[in-house]
Amino acid sequence: MLPFISYIGKYQNAHYMKTTYLGHSCILMETKGKSILFDPFISGNPLAGHIDINEIKPDYILISHAHQDHVLDVEAIASNSGAKIISNYEIFSYYNEKGFDGHPLNHGGKANFDFGTVKYVNAIHSSVFPDGSYGGNPGGFVIWNEECSIYFAGDTALSMDMKLIPMLCPALDLAILPIGDNFTMDHREALLAAEFVKCDQILACHFDTFGPIEVNNKEEVINLFEQKGKTLHLPSIGDKIEW
Repeated sequence: MLPFISYIGKYQNAHYMKTTYLGHSCILMETKGKSILFDPFISGNPLAGHIDINEIKPDYILISHAHQDHVLDVEAIASNSGAKIISNYEIFSYYNEKGFDGHPLNHGGKANFDFGTVKYVNAIHSSVFPDGSYGGNPGGFVIWNEECSIYFAGDTALSMDMKLIPMLCPALDLAILPIGDNFTMDHREALLAAEFVKCDQILACHFDTFGPIEVNNKEEVINLFEQKGKTLHLPSIGDKIEW
């Protein structure tokens, strides 16, 4: 897909929120002069072999759950960049014991940072570190500031809890949703999720990395969202988008 610019009209002062897709569920977001990295799994993804993790220097790393395909490069990137880690209490504590700084959250809670407010919301999945350590309950994040409001769902099944997001958070400009099926919801359920959270711009993740989550009928999937008045973006690794 080609990068595009979508102007956010609800703020009088024009600002952009930028995303760079780094494969699987790893997304680098830039807002308010800060960079936020979600679920870093790059070095173990053969599709992302052209991405050098040593060049990624986020201010924050947000982790949805503890599975290897979401935490593999956390320590390397955090060590190289000094990034602070934001996640649930168990994941934060796991990395804090290794000397990394950050902030713990838990379901329903929120905290303010220099890039905006982060609320930790429910996800239906599992969570354990590769070494067998307990990873707490999985979750997603809603982040908002004067530039944008975004929902990063993490790995999750479709949940009625998603309907709480527009009741408790500012209107969303972007929802980042898994669509690969097998381990998460598929694209049809992601479309329902988009309706639940009342968001028209959807950035897909957690697809194509390995066989069970490959999406072969991409045009059909995009058209399905269009029929419901929503735009689904299926990024290639390395795609940069300004919203």
